[in-house]
Amino acid sequence: MIPPHTIQTILETARIEEVVSDFVHLRKRGINLIGLCPFHNEKTPSFTVSPAKNLFKCFGCGKGGNSLKFIMEHERLSYVEALRMLAARYNIEIEEKELTDEQKEAQNEKESLMALTAFAAQYFSEALLNTEKGKAIGLTYFKERGFSSETIRKFQLGYNPDQWDEFTRFALGKGYQLTYLEKAGFTIVKDQQHYDRFRSRVIFPVQSLSGRVIGFGGRIVGQDTSRAKYINSPESEIYHKSATLYGIYFARNAILSKNECYLVEGYTDVISLHQAGFENVVASSGTSLTTEQIKLIKRFTPNITILYDGDEAGIKASFRGIDMILEEGMHVKIVLFPRGEDPDSFVRKNRQADVAEFLHTQAKNFITYKTRLLLSEAKDDPIQRAQLVKEIVQSISLIPDQISRGIYIKECSNLMNIPEQTLINELNKLLRKSFEKKSLEMTGGGIADLPDLTVPSVPQPIFEISESEYQEKDIIRLLLNYSHEVIHIHHEENPDVVQSVKVGDFIIQDLVKDEISFSNPIYQAIFNEFLSRQNEGFLPDDQYFIQHPQEEIAQTAVDLLSSPYSLSKNWVEKKKINVPTEKSILAEAVTSSVLSFKLRKVEKMITEIQRQMKVAVNEEESILLMNRQLFLIHVKKMISETLGRIITR
Repeated sequence: MIPPHTIQTILETARIEEVVSDFVHLRKRGINLIGLCPFHNEKTPSFTVSPAKNLFKCFGCGKGGNSLKFIMEHERLSYVEALRMLAARYNIEIEEKELTDEQKEAQNEKESLMALTAFAAQYFSEALLNTEKGKAIGLTYFKERGFSSETIRKFQLGYNPDQWDEFTRFALGKGYQLTYLEKAGFTIVKDQQHYDRFRSRVIFPVQSLSGRVIGFGGRIVGQDTSRAKYINSPESEIYHKSATLYGIYFARNAILSKNECYLVEGYTDVISLHQAGFENVVASSGTSLTTEQIKLIKRFTPNITILYDGDEAGIKASFRGIDMILEEGMHVKIVLFPRGEDPDSFVRKNRQADVAEFLHTQAKNFITYKTRLLLSEAKDDPIQRAQLVKEIVQSISLIPDQISRGIYIKECSNLMNIPEQTLINELNKLLRKSFEKKSLEMTGGGIADLPDLTVPSVPQPIFEISESEYQEKDIIRLLLNYSHEVIHIHHEENPDVVQSVKVGDFIIQDLVKDEISFSNPIYQAIFNEFLSRQNEGFLPDDQYFIQHPQEEIAQTAVDLLSSPYSLSKNWVEKKKINVPTEKSILAEAVTSSVLSFKLRKVEKMITEIQRQMKVAVNEEESILLMNRQLFLIHVKKMISETLGRIITR
């Protein structure tokens, strides 16, 4: 169990902008930062990070919270796992006890698999670096590939000995269950026998975006041609190959800083490029590129450069995957290495400066490259050229940006010596078909992975909306944002006397004095927290509620503390407009909000009395209700007049 004071230290140290920027490309907008939401598919950024409030909020899907909540949601970690991850990021020491066998059994499947993969990575690394066979076979292989000791340790490269079930027996002896060894893919069970999947192979651990080992790749060493050269961990609760990119953990910061991602095919390509100084590189690990992998890259940059060996047939086979990149609105370039070379071999044979120059000068825009390649194949054959036109325009039609489509149409028109209008007509035909298909699917013809045409409504706690919902929400918003701010209020009985009071104290005392409650149960719960803490001698701040253990309260706090809008300081200075902020007129805002809340309550009471008067059983009851109504009408008039003076001041 992590001590409370350590938890507090972690939460206070973890800056939301630092934590989120490890996973999302953020840019400045006013006092906040914005980026594409990692929790749902969007093309227009609605994901906002507020450094001042230390929270994130997506105004598309509704997710929000502090650094801890972000890590829990993004990495699908438990509360304790997320705390440990943040502690590791900020070098905060946590005293942890060795898990007993009983505790290991009590862990859920995901936690057990995570623990097992971390254990396996350590075992394979030790086998590579500290055993005779590991050094003679595995380490020799990596050294021959030109990998330095530092690189080997950084990527946690390893070796699994050529023994039938050595790793399995070792793991079982340490208390790990055969069930999880099989699910994680370390052990193959057949006919009541079990053996190691990765035996006699060098090991490439696959890290998640947060750096945790989630799977493995293994390359056979030796002359055994009866087995596959490369094998990978099977799909599991923690490893989904189609949503994983090898090297993303080591590449993410470089991708952000260079605003470009190199995409290669294999493990050694990634490691060689990384070691040579080209750290913004990831691999699809031999799989066809998937939408999930593309979106993972898109979080950090819209620019992808795909590095191919000299096989043009391989490039043609990957056209569909590249079209998927275009469909995501990303920019794609192609680099083709000399025949017989791949990224790994080319980097090892050339100086860093020469590699950098090659990558820069040889990068070709995909649409242009595809057009030239197909033209060279079609030559003067009219049928092939007609098919070429359709293929090129098909790729262009996938690009979401209209201006980019127009530029490519013009360029391809020149390359193919075809009238621009001909290409435009073909493009419009494809766009029309696409629109009709999506329209049909949106009206019930099927389910499609459509782009975000509208911003989804933000999920809210379920409760009955009251007539004072807006006023209640505004009161709680002010409490959360400004409870510790001091305002100056004229004394109720002597207007010439000005009182200095904290916003929180003023609102709480005023509503408690008039015995006013909230219809919304979540708002009432937050108000009760303020009241309870005030009685203990202190006012809670926004972080208190963002970190609240009750999910509904924490989520509501995040929603009310977040705003999709921020005023640009540069715009204000340029226009020379004096735009008052809420904080600069806080006393008026608070007073107006409290009075508006009271006014709605009084109006509701008047409505209720009118209902009761219709069913009054005798004259005495009617008179009492009428007097009560007259009094409330008088109160309503007084509040309205006061409110009017504040608003029109």
